[in-house]
Amino acid sequence: MGEFVHQALFGVYPYIALSVFFIGSLVRFDTDQYGWRSKSSQLLRRKQLIVGSVLFHVGILGILLGHAVGLLTPVAVFEFLHISHGFKQMMAIVVGGLCGTACFIGLVMLLHRRLFASRIRNTSSISDIAVLLILFAQLTLGMLTIPLSLGHLDGAMMVRFMNYVQGIVMLRPQPALIAGVPLVFRLHMVLGFTIFLIFPFTRLIHVWSVPVGYLFRNYQVVRTKRRASTAALDEDMPPYVLRPMTRAATIRRKEAA
Repeated sequence: MGEFVHQALFGVYPYIALSVFFIGSLVRFDTDQYGWRSKSSQLLRRKQLIVGSVLFHVGILGILLGHAVGLLTPVAVFEFLHISHGFKQMMAIVVGGLCGTACFIGLVMLLHRRLFASRIRNTSSISDIAVLLILFAQLTLGMLTIPLSLGHLDGAMMVRFMNYVQGIVMLRPQPALIAGVPLVFRLHMVLGFTIFLIFPFTRLIHVWSVPVGYLFRNYQVVRTKRRASTAALDEDMPPYVLRPMTRAATIRRKEAA
């Protein structure tokens, strides 16, 4: 029974979660574009929101980038670059610890603001609060893995996780690779798959709307409505272009008539 549950959680469940993640996101984009937002409450307790949001987003972006590079990069690439598994393990502990700490502080501030500010709590949905609580649980599990990782500085366990995740991506799941790892790691992974599962149905969907194009946009040209500028434009205009009549010109025309 235990082996069946392990195979279901780490061999089948990841594909269910990832399928819902991608298909649900496409369906949500096609049918609910007006609901594709983070539902900001920045008008209420703005200072706490800014500090907490910055810490949370900087921390979680660092964590996601670290997980993506650390788990999806083939082992052969690190060996080609002469990066030892022990060094990679230590880097993951240090960088993950710093980003995790920043994310944890920011998340606690956002949770405190969401739960203990009556006006914000009254305008929050069950989904808003549930997402923050799930992220808090996931982040706590992730931070708890750091002391355990300090006992495996040879990087062997990290290699097992890399081979497992890359096997999932390559459609060759190998749940047996993580059969003997500590329970906190397995809980961390199952909850991570669950976050992918609920992603399209929560405010997390706004992650797809990260404004990358904003960095490469064209400059916006702004022209002021000054009399000098208008006069300069009038001088450059050809005589056959109609110009709007000023108030002084209108008065002079009436007096002449």
